[in-house]
Formats: sequence, structure tokens, C-alpha cells
Amino acid sequence: MNDAQARRWGATAGFGVLAAQVSINVGAALGKGLFSQVGPEGVAALRTSIAAIVLLAIARPWAARLDRGQVAWLVLYGLALGGMNLLIYWAIERIPIGIAVTIEVSGPLVVVLLGSRSARDLLWLALAATGVLLLVPWPGAGAALDAQGVLYAAGAAFCWALYILFGKRASQVESTKAVALGMVVACLVTVPSGLSAAGSELFSVHVLSLGLVVALLSSALPYLLEMKALERLTSRVFGLVTSSAPAIAALVGFIMLGERLAIAQWVAVALMVAASAGASISARSSQRPSQDAAAT
Repeated sequence: MNDAQARRWGATAGFGVLAAQVSINVGAALGKGLFSQVGPEGVAALRTSIAAIVLLAIARPWAARLDRGQVAWLVLYGLALGGMNLLIYWAIERIPIGIAVTIEVSGPLVVVLLGSRSARDLLWLALAATGVLLLVPWPGAGAALDAQGVLYAAGAAFCWALYILFGKRASQVESTKAVALGMVVACLVTVPSGLSAAGSELFSVHVLSLGLVVALLSSALPYLLEMKALERLTSRVFGLVTSSAPAIAALVGFIMLGERLAIAQWVAVALMVAASAGASISARSSQRPSQDAAAT
């Protein structure tokens, strides 16, 4: 392959990653539209259960031989994934999607930066911290966010950080199999909550149809797009492109749901994008980016 072809393939892969980010957030916006019928718990249950079925069909992990240690890490990995899905849906019920994602991505960003020995990375950490502080619902602040929604988003960020840390241990199992099995375990968190909140409404044709679309857009499609893109992109370039996630989430929330952000909130989004991009440029090691679609 000559240089021109390599550049074209690289550009195509980059657009694939951007398309994956748009797909994830369009799925989240559609899921938010189902909250009035089945609640955020029901949407989380639909997303994880349908995504688990799709991923099981792709990965076919049932032939994998696992020792007790691998099983334990996969369970922890899946529980973190399930908690993250439930918490982020609770968050976007109360605050704009763009804000929820901005807070959520601070989890993996902190994991990356705390593992760095570069003094320059303190700048990215400071930018991220400033962005989060701008979103804290301080008393008397204009355009204050729902405090409970912010806490839920922070909880999702914490779960995403655990997901990465446990995922490193679970990576002893081949990545696609680990994601599929982790999604099955995640259902142990989301499905009981969804059934409790939505009951039989969860199985109506309309809800199941939209749930299928949400699961495909939020998990299956972006996962496949990112896996294909990673054949052409380095982990650093991948991280640089995915750093746009908070901005894409905010734009999708505005276009699809009419969610308007205050100037300070847009500044917070920009700071988090800058911090994520800077950390990706200076990163020395991969954080298993192929699993991001399952996480977000």
C-alpha cells in the first residue's frame, strides 16, 4: 500500500470512529425518549440484554476455558459495566446528555493520567478538573444542574474507571469474548432493575423495537466500527478522535432533544475535550480502546 492509499484508509478509519461516537449518542438520545414508558432502568436493561445477545453471536465465547481468576475478574468487569450503564441513564434523565458524557469521560481520563509520569500531564488533569468544577451545581450558580444527575454521572465515571482497571485483568481472555461475557454479567445489574421499574411494559412490541435500535446504535454498531478502525489507526490517534465525545454528545443532545447548554457548560465541555486530546497525544500505552463502545 502506497502513502496515498494509507492516508485514505486512515481518514476513512477516523471517520468511522467519529461515526461510532455519533451512533452512541444518537442511541442515548433515542433511549432518553423511552424513559417516560420504561424509565432509565428499562432502557439500560434493553440496551445491555440486546447488546449481550448480539455480542455473544459475534464472539461465541462458550468454548473459552476460564480459570477461577479469569472468571472473578470478568464478573467484576461486567458488574462495573452494568453499573455504568444504569448510572449514566439515571444521569441523562436529569441533566443534558452532553454534560453527563463530559463528567463520565473524566473516569477513564483520570485512570490514564494517574498512570503517567509526565509533568506535562498535570496540565491535562488540571483542565479536566476545571471542567468538572464548572459543572458542579454550586449554590446560587446560574443554570445550575440537577445535583442528583451530576452525582449519577460521577458514579458512571467511577464505574468506567473500574471497568478499565478490571478490564486489564479480564484481558487474559480474548477481547471480544471478554466484552461479550462482561455484557452478560452487566445484565445481572440492569435487567432486575429494568423489570422492577417497567414490568410487562418492557416486552411490548413498540418498546422492544426501539430498544433494539438503541442497543444497535449504542453498542453493536459503534463496537464494529471501532474494531474495524483500529486495524488502521494507532491507539493514540484513536484516543485523539474519541476525545471529541463530549462535544458530539452535546451537539446530538441539542439537535435531537433541544438541550441547550449555558456558556460555562460549553466551556466545561471544551476543557474536557482538550484534556482528553492532550492525554491521548502524550499517552505512552494503550487503554484497550476497542472496548469503548461497550462502555459508553
